[in-house]
Amino acid sequence: MTPVLERILYVEDEEMLRTVTNLALTRIGKFKVELCDSGTKAVEMAKQFKPDLVMLDVMMPVMDGPATLRALQDDPETAHIPVVFITAKVQPREVEAFRTMGVVDVIAKPFEPLGLAGQVRAIWDRFHGG
Repeated sequence: MTPVLERILYVEDEEMLRTVTNLALTRIGKFKVELCDSGTKAVEMAKQFKPDLVMLDVMMPVMDGPATLRALQDDPETAHIPVVFITAKVQPREVEAFRTMGVVDVIAKPFEPLGLAGQVRAIWDRFHGG
């Protein structure tokens, strides 16, 4: 049986995107969402919030998505949490490189806010063999 997806940590440095995504995930998806504006904060918040899934922007200042992913993977407290990248970098070669890093999927920016929760649930179900 597929575990229930309830808690999502969303990491995005652009405030407007954080706001839109938060509304899409909480109002439409009914998820409990914690927001972070940097990879550094996300690594700490993942330990406190204990999300079921991390949604991570690729292009961020200081600590980008791949660096944040590595930090999460290297910590035994967070290594088990599946990560989805959200990025405009969605050429097949780029997506394959992201998957090789260990992300479970990639959501293309810009995305359709009304369909985001369904897209995230579909990724979750596929990840769990559903």
